[in-house]
Amino acid sequence: MIYLGLGSNLGDKRGNISRAIGLIAERAGEALAVSGFYETSPWGFESKESFINAALGISTGLTPEDLLSCTRQIERDMGRTGKSTDGVYHDRIIDIDILLYDDMVMHSSALVIPHPLLHCRLFVLQPLAEIAPDLIHPLLGKSIAEILKTVGELEKK
Repeated sequence: MIYLGLGSNLGDKRGNISRAIGLIAERAGEALAVSGFYETSPWGFESKESFINAALGISTGLTPEDLLSCTRQIERDMGRTGKSTDGVYHDRIIDIDILLYDDMVMHSSALVIPHPLLHCRLFVLQPLAEIAPDLIHPLLGKSIAEILKTVGELEKK
């Protein structure tokens, strides 16, 4: 099972997420689990536009690298002109991140699995916990629900 995080804060945000889910199912593999949509504030940058975020669980025959190429092409096809780089984030019509790929751990120049900020982002953890609360993070050895609880408590402070 592969888990993806999706976000949009431009245009028809809910429509953008739904369209991305359809394109992923068409091009990458079967959608097995889809979270609800969560409205969240921008993270890591200032914007007057809120985000809609969701998580998607898929089954695919694609390698992690091929899945990354596929999701980047979907982003481009939907009108995204560039990825955030070096921690500089900006508004975007769609963002698709590979969060977890089975229990794989990998670190290449193009892709890090599990997503390196997964365990810090409430906007990723909430939808992911909805569809996979008992999933164990391969590096932290904790369930997504446990990580969400910890991050949620830290957010309240």
